[in-house]
Amino acid sequence: MKNILITNDDGYESKGLHALIEAMRPLGQVTVVAPALEKSACGHSLTLTRPLRFISVDDDFYKLDDGTPTDCVFLALHKLFDQQYKPDIVISGINKGANMGEDITYSGTASAAMEAVLQGIPAIAVSQVCRDNCENVDELGYDLAKEAVTTLVRRIFEHKFPLPERKFLNVNIPPIPTHQCKGFKITRAGNRYYGNDAQLHRNPRGVEYYWIGLPRLDWLSTTGHITDFEAVNQDFVSITPVHLDMTSHDDLALLREWL
Repeated sequence: MKNILITNDDGYESKGLHALIEAMRPLGQVTVVAPALEKSACGHSLTLTRPLRFISVDDDFYKLDDGTPTDCVFLALHKLFDQQYKPDIVISGINKGANMGEDITYSGTASAAMEAVLQGIPAIAVSQVCRDNCENVDELGYDLAKEAVTTLVRRIFEHKFPLPERKFLNVNIPPIPTHQCKGFKITRAGNRYYGNDAQLHRNPRGVEYYWIGLPRLDWLSTTGHITDFEAVNQDFVSITPVHLDMTSHDDLALLREWL
């Protein structure tokens, strides 16, 4: 039986996490380690300044007290699994909201997959794109996301993970019913347009504070290839291969000449 480790960054109670658990249980032995609190946009952060605790929620289901998604994967692999019996795959999600373009660098969902592949385990990050500040997600549900990730994991188990070491699959699901989906599309990560949505407020004592909001999901136009943004906008499930080597190889010669 295959071993599947599941985590997320929306917290252990999120509907997307429980939808993913339901989808994966027919495919193998599922272990869940998820943050006790929402950790959206925490990036690839490890907790180094305070202790962490596994708290049992159910059989093979733990919340990590104030841990990040990276903490969840790191500690699960080293403390819950025997060194000889690691998970066959780590799946992070199903995130409530998109993780496309440069947002991958912010994403706790994607960062859990990053940690898995750093530890030598194949990984998928799955995100449900939504509209109107994600107010439509509960109405839409996660049926398409469940179907898509089930198809991908079955293919991986029947064949093999399609990428070499230190690379993971970043999957984004369009915000449409299952019957409207046109299939899968292999994509590049797009270029997000970033605005400033930090709002100024005052507390009852008149002290100013800022609250960072959610900018619109806008992206820059591209030519010659299809990006994750464009695929989702065209009602495809986007699959983007992501690698952790952030070296700009095309610029090495230019930098040598400059120096």
